[in-house]
Amino acid sequence: MSIQADIPLGKERCLMKDSIYLVSGMTCSACSAHVQRAVSKLDGVASAEVNLATETLRVQYDESKVGFDEMKAVVEDAGYGLSQPQYIKHAELGVDGMTCASCSSAVERALKKLDGVSEASVNLATNRATFSYDPAKVKLTQIRDAVTNAGYTPLELAGEETRDLEREKRERALKVMRLRLIVAIVFAAPILYIAMSHMLPRLGVPLPAFLSPHMHPLTFALVQLFLTIPVLVAGGRFFRVGMKTLFKGAPNMDTLVAIGTGSAFLYGVYATVLIYLGNADFAQHLYFESAAVVITLVMLGKYLEAASKSKTSEAIKKLMDLKPKTAVIVKNGAELEVSLDEVIVGDVVLVRPGASIPVDGVVLDGASSVDESMLTGESLPVEKQPGSPVTGGSINGEGLLRFTVTKVGEDTALSKIIHLVEEAQGRKAPIAKLADVISGYFVPVVIGIALVSAAVWALVGKDFNFVLNIFVTVLVIACPCALGLATPTAIMVGTGKGAELGVLIKGGEALEATQRVDAVVLDKTGTITQGKPELTDIARYTQEDENDVLALAAAAERGSEHPIARAIVLAAKERNLPLPDPERFRAIPGRGIDALVSGRRVLAGSAALMTESGVDLAASKTDAAALSGAGKTLMYIAVDGALYALMAAADAVKPTSRQAVERLKALGLDVYMLTGDNASTAAAVAGSVGIDHVLSDVLPDGKAKEVQKLQEQGKRVAMVGDGINDAPALVQADVGMAIGTGTDVAVESADVVLMRGDLSAVGAAVALSRATIRNIRQNLFWAFAYNVIGIPFAAGLFFAFGGPLLTPVFAGAAMAFSSVSVVTNALRLRRFRYQA
Repeated sequence: MSIQADIPLGKERCLMKDSIYLVSGMTCSACSAHVQRAVSKLDGVASAEVNLATETLRVQYDESKVGFDEMKAVVEDAGYGLSQPQYIKHAELGVDGMTCASCSSAVERALKKLDGVSEASVNLATNRATFSYDPAKVKLTQIRDAVTNAGYTPLELAGEETRDLEREKRERALKVMRLRLIVAIVFAAPILYIAMSHMLPRLGVPLPAFLSPHMHPLTFALVQLFLTIPVLVAGGRFFRVGMKTLFKGAPNMDTLVAIGTGSAFLYGVYATVLIYLGNADFAQHLYFESAAVVITLVMLGKYLEAASKSKTSEAIKKLMDLKPKTAVIVKNGAELEVSLDEVIVGDVVLVRPGASIPVDGVVLDGASSVDESMLTGESLPVEKQPGSPVTGGSINGEGLLRFTVTKVGEDTALSKIIHLVEEAQGRKAPIAKLADVISGYFVPVVIGIALVSAAVWALVGKDFNFVLNIFVTVLVIACPCALGLATPTAIMVGTGKGAELGVLIKGGEALEATQRVDAVVLDKTGTITQGKPELTDIARYTQEDENDVLALAAAAERGSEHPIARAIVLAAKERNLPLPDPERFRAIPGRGIDALVSGRRVLAGSAALMTESGVDLAASKTDAAALSGAGKTLMYIAVDGALYALMAAADAVKPTSRQAVERLKALGLDVYMLTGDNASTAAAVAGSVGIDHVLSDVLPDGKAKEVQKLQEQGKRVAMVGDGINDAPALVQADVGMAIGTGTDVAVESADVVLMRGDLSAVGAAVALSRATIRNIRQNLFWAFAYNVIGIPFAAGLFFAFGGPLLTPVFAGAAMAFSSVSVVTNALRLRRFRYQA
């Protein structure tokens, strides 16, 4: 993906491009640091950021100075691979007119000639062509045309599915890792059994006589040598990648493993040669088990780490699985099941009970409840009726719905959510910078420590076996993986969990900023309240029935665009009252309306209109004072010159707002309400939901200034809003939170998008961010602590003062455990719960 933006550079302006690429071959944070440094040095690169967990490089660069090829070259020169993301589609097409093998070959050749078609296979027996293609390069229409031009007839698509090529590659890589691990275990286990032979008689498991190091030392050595070789082959990537990066001057974790185990193996070979030459004493100093078992343990750690990492993006997989493969469209009165890619804006789609809604649209007819929990986090189904919006990926309930398609493909809400979460998972948090800096120097420092430790012990008189043990153990126990995975894995799980809860956090920076906020500013309209006035009170001053008075007022107001008028009309419709068309209608600006309904003159409007028209308002004084004091807007209704009713409307508070505010206070946050309403109205709304701090009479262009004032008081502010006029304040705040049901401008301006229409998601966002950053700190602490304690231990510092001495095998197990423990700790965030 790429985003373009004009960035000023001095007096010139250049076109900057923001792209994400895939990096292969990285195994630890030292790797990611080397890739990041290599790309950053290129002329024209403004910034480069490598994420070890997602194996991606995000780079901003000047296209006129540098391109993908140059970046790929420096990454490959550093010992890694760089590629562009590919999204391949697999499809099946029926082909009519084929009679022999030459026919199928002709169709196959025609498909393969198309730029963008990577694979094509035509089956004569089934008359079907299966192919893989890149939709960015070639369209299905062009593929059908190619079949037609070859002299055959393309038939209706038999089936099509979209797959993420990289996801498939990772799954295949995991299978290969598992197979190699099994091979390593099968051969390493007997080596460990043979090498531990001196302990076996005590355990009642003696070594066979022909393998006795005392009776047959050469056989003892050769069997271990031949068993070790398959383990080294299974773990060959450590040597290929490790030595390549070493020679490139950018050593990584593979380098540590390769040097350590390689040294142990070569010494074992040397000892075997001496045994062959007659020195049987070396049978006790082979070190083959160190090389084989350490490689096996590291492979086990990497496999468990990779398997765990695949779970960190489970939320993305769940979201992607929400997309159905097909849709039922209605054309010319007939139902037709088509591939999802064939659906276009304007189509009429039929959704049966229990089925997934395929794309976004607006209901034409039918009524049902729809489960939108995977998109919004809202557990209760949402009622749908004609005119209601529906979102692709949600699940239809018990009713039958027909809707008009409004958005397809990447424009749908589900696709945007997936894209937003994927992008967020690739962004680092500021807290990760320390780990990144340390990781860049970690491996060279560890190699230095290993060499110095070995040299010191040699100088104090220890034999070669002891010195080699120290050297190998220091190299093996060091683990930059834990440092590199501490932050990105927690961010991936945290942002994924947020998506499940209907909270979309746009990256590590937003996540870290959210956990620091101590004040929340809530826009009133559409955030605390419903955003539209509702009729709340009817005070009657006539003997006529309330429904009759409401019907007269609603019929008169049908031609008015005033929000209160619409609230009256809506209330009448909800009661199913008949509303005749007015015979006469006249709007009086700033006052109200004057209409003739069923031969009766109806006035609806302000107190000023009533006074000017000679209507006596004395009977309504008490009610007017009480209702206006409650922050409600008044409308007087007079019929044939007599006051019939006083109606009051208010922007009703959302049912969940009060509980959400209480939860925010429980999190230790100061809650402010921001509104353009007058002080009395604002105070009434704030009091109803328990908000103590009210910022009233704020004009739309003054919202950002109010946020700035709070920041100047030392507060770290989160602003929550939903309208276009909230966008400047969302940007000004330390964290901007947009209600997802609001405008696109507000959503784009925000750091956090709350997919629910209520405030409970604000508390969920803060609580989740705090839990995630706490998890990151735990990961970083243990990653640092592990190395701070483990490396001196391995170097023999504790042994020098009478403590134990580590072996390479124990070091390998500890190193594998450190990486797995960090990822496992991050996965605990999947159990995060928030009680609103």
